[in-house]
Amino acid sequence: MAERPEILKGVFAAVLTPLLEDLSPDVETHAAHCRWLLENGCDGLAVLGTTGEANSFSVAERVAILEGLVAEGIPAQTMMPGTGCCSITDNVTLARRAVELGASGVLMLPPFYYKDVSDDGLFAAYSETIQRVGDGRLRIYLYHIPPQSKTPISFDLIERLLKAYPETVVGMKDSSGVFDNMARAARSFPGFAVFTGADHLLLDLMQAGGVGCITAACNLAPHWLQDIFQEWRGEEAEELQNRMTGLREIIASFPLVPGLRAIMARESGDDTWRRPRPPLMTLGQGRCQELYRKLDDLGFRMPAEAAAGGPDRLAASTS
Repeated sequence: MAERPEILKGVFAAVLTPLLEDLSPDVETHAAHCRWLLENGCDGLAVLGTTGEANSFSVAERVAILEGLVAEGIPAQTMMPGTGCCSITDNVTLARRAVELGASGVLMLPPFYYKDVSDDGLFAAYSETIQRVGDGRLRIYLYHIPPQSKTPISFDLIERLLKAYPETVVGMKDSSGVFDNMARAARSFPGFAVFTGADHLLLDLMQAGGVGCITAACNLAPHWLQDIFQEWRGEEAEELQNRMTGLREIIASFPLVPGLRAIMARESGDDTWRRPRPPLMTLGQGRCQELYRKLDDLGFRMPAEAAAGGPDRLAASTS
C-alpha cells in the first residue's frame, strides 16, 4: 500500500502557467520553470492556483497539465495542485487524479460562485468531495482567499472539518492578507499547517507558529524566501524579510499575473511568458518599463542557477 504523505511545510511557489500561441498550456516550459524553482529554493510547487490561472482552464486541461508535469519528470510529491471548483464532481476528478499521480496534498478552494453560503453548506461540499475521492492518501489544504473568492473559510468550519476528517484536512493557505487571522489559525489548531499567501508576512507567521508560504513572488525569488524560512530565528531575519518585502511591494503595485509574466519574460529572454489567458491581459509596454525600472532600482535579478545557501547571499543575490 502506498505510504501516506507527510504534512507539508516550507517555501512553495504559486506557479505561473506558461501558454502557447493558441493559449493552450506549454507543459515543457512549465516543467522547466518548476525544475528551476525546485533548484533555487522551493520546497514544493502549488501549481494551478490563482497565480497559475487555474479557473481559466477546464478540468480536462488541468488534469493534462498535472499528467504532463509528471511525465516531464517533476516529482509528484513536490506538488500541491489547486483542485477547488464550484462543482463537487470536478473537485473529485481533480483531487482523485492528483492523489493517483502521487501529489502530497491538494489546495482546495471552497465552492465560490454562490455568495453568503452557510458553513453547513461549505462543510457539506468538502465532506462530499472527501467521501467521493475515498482515498486515505488525500491531504487537503484549505484555500482561504476571501478578497478573490468572496467565500471565507471560518474558524468554526475549520474546527468541524478537523473533527470529522483529522487525517485529511491538514492545513490552510491564508491569502486574506490579514495577519491576525493567520496567527490565530496557527495558535488555535495545533498541528494544522498554516501557510501565508503573502510574501511580506512570512517571518511574522513563522514566529507565530506557521509552517511556510505559498506565494506568487516565489516565481522570481524562491532563494530569498528560503533564506527567511531557514533563518527566521536568526539575527538577520528582519533584514532578510525587508529585502523580500521590497520586492513584494513592487510586484503588488502592478496587476499581479501580467506583472509577473512581464518579469519572467525579461529575465528568461522568452517573450511568450507575457501571454495570459483572457480575461487577463498582457501588461502594456509603458507599464512594463515602469516595472523594470523599479526592479533595477531595487537591484533585483533572478538567479541563473541553483542557489540554496543561507543569509550570506544577502548582498550577492541583489547584484
